[in-house]
Amino acid sequence: MTIGAILQNKGADVQSVSVETAVRAAAALLAERRIGAVPVTRGDEVAGIMSERDIIYCLNSDGAAILDWPVERIMTAPAITVARDQEVLGALSLMTRRRIRHLPVVEGSRLVGIVSIGDLVKYRMDQIEQEAAQLLNYIQSA
Repeated sequence: MTIGAILQNKGADVQSVSVETAVRAAAALLAERRIGAVPVTRGDEVAGIMSERDIIYCLNSDGAAILDWPVERIMTAPAITVARDQEVLGALSLMTRRRIRHLPVVEGSRLVGIVSIGDLVKYRMDQIEQEAAQLLNYIQSA
């Protein structure tokens, strides 16, 4: 299965902020939507990603003044992204290797969605449960 199939099930609604957005406003968006990261855009292109970790690290090093900074100053850039045709297991492997929890999904450089480690693990667990049920049916019918 591909990332595109997960987006079909999950929906492609994705929140993003522009590079000029104040960290305070982006943090409020994370809290309001109960999400851990938000893609940062410059025009139609993904410029980076800002996560809870970015906020915490900068608060620790620079204090509350960062809340008035533009997101561009604290975001992780460039963002590690995937395309819709990326296989789920490949994306899981990428997230594990790079120690990240969110992947913006792009077509070219245009943002079309986002997947989290939770989305991918849920897919994998559903797949394993389905395979187990099929094996059980096969064994019981033999």
